[in-house]
Amino acid sequence: MQMGVRALVGAVLISGAGHAAASQLDAELSAIVNDPQRPLAGLSVLVVRDGAVAYQQQFGQRRLDTAGAGVTAPVTPHTMFRIASISKMVTTLGLMKLVEEGKLSLDADVSGYLDFTLRNPHYPARAITLRHLLSHTSTLRDDAGYSWGSGTRLRDVLAAEGKMWGREGEPGAWFTYSNLNWGVIGTIMESVSGERFDRLMKRLLLTPMGLKGGYNPAEFSQQEIVDTATLYRRRTRDTEVWDSKGPWIAQVDDFGVAAPLAPPGLEQYVVGSNGTLFSPTGGIRLSAADLGRIMLMLLNNGRHEGRQIVQPQSLAAMFSEQWRFNGHNGDTLKGLYHSWGLGTQRFADVRGNMGGMPADGRFRAVGHLGEAYGLVSTFALDMEKRQGIVSLIGGFASDPDADPGQYSAHTRAEEKILDALYQRAILGRAD
Repeated sequence: MQMGVRALVGAVLISGAGHAAASQLDAELSAIVNDPQRPLAGLSVLVVRDGAVAYQQQFGQRRLDTAGAGVTAPVTPHTMFRIASISKMVTTLGLMKLVEEGKLSLDADVSGYLDFTLRNPHYPARAITLRHLLSHTSTLRDDAGYSWGSGTRLRDVLAAEGKMWGREGEPGAWFTYSNLNWGVIGTIMESVSGERFDRLMKRLLLTPMGLKGGYNPAEFSQQEIVDTATLYRRRTRDTEVWDSKGPWIAQVDDFGVAAPLAPPGLEQYVVGSNGTLFSPTGGIRLSAADLGRIMLMLLNNGRHEGRQIVQPQSLAAMFSEQWRFNGHNGDTLKGLYHSWGLGTQRFADVRGNMGGMPADGRFRAVGHLGEAYGLVSTFALDMEKRQGIVSLIGGFASDPDADPGQYSAHTRAEEKILDALYQRAILGRAD
């Protein structure tokens, strides 16, 4: 199924819902972005209904004049955002293709794919597998960091830092969300393929699907650079002090001021030594439109424009439950996490989780969330009903934690956006 059949570039389309719902949705989302007390830098959204794109729209700016250079630009259908942890799901799609090729096994000791033995020193007899890494049950922790430069070997970091290992339970028994899992995953993918992670993902997924962007802006075309959003906050880069009345501060991808650069020392980098270099955990830049293409591919059993991208059995494994909170087997991060697949979140229908979003609780979704550098992102897909929502917020002017959601672990702004998309674009309701 081709996404372009019903998606209009630069236009609003609500299939079967009528102009009233479309106009009301536009107005509601615009009001959220332009809230005088809590504005958002930019917003790009997409909704899938009945297995096809039903709504796509953009609001706000992808570039703001923060350097006095007069550089401003709106969010467009082509605008790519650094989508944060939704990258984990995208990375997993690439990894599953390597599993299909027989280069990886989900249940083998990953030490066999690395140039060192990966063990939690508190549980030295327990092997760590890709299934553990993908489901956040590996016992790896982010306490000592999860990203290093090209001159650092992951084996040396993991051997030297005891803070990187949890004690609560052995691998496979305890859930704690950890970005470092994906640094190890990226290293494994490089090791078995012999390819640098950013280029490997282009070969495995982005190029076959015709997706723009990727994990390495230094290799973007000039148009891709122009289309990449800068992420913003009204706070400094290095502190948690917000100033909602102050100026927007660029946090990352400020390409209107300076062109993207490759990681320092990349020319000496040894492939397979440090998969954190291009952030498999959160570093891909993609548009809402291209995330919509991925969403439709998932709904179409792994097929995109007549081509099998990922096998149905791989997708079934990704979205099947690997861990569920039973009250004493993990950290839910204030109620955000209750069920997990392989590189994908399962939004259980409990208060504080996406399963209760929107408010009527009828949207049973899988996918992933993201938050970094001011961006907050959602990729949520109801496989059974063939419905999905993509939301990419390019920056908050005030501390999002100071405006929590009323019925979920989201911020109130996210709740309003997701509920409006569900009510107007999926259900077609107009007041």
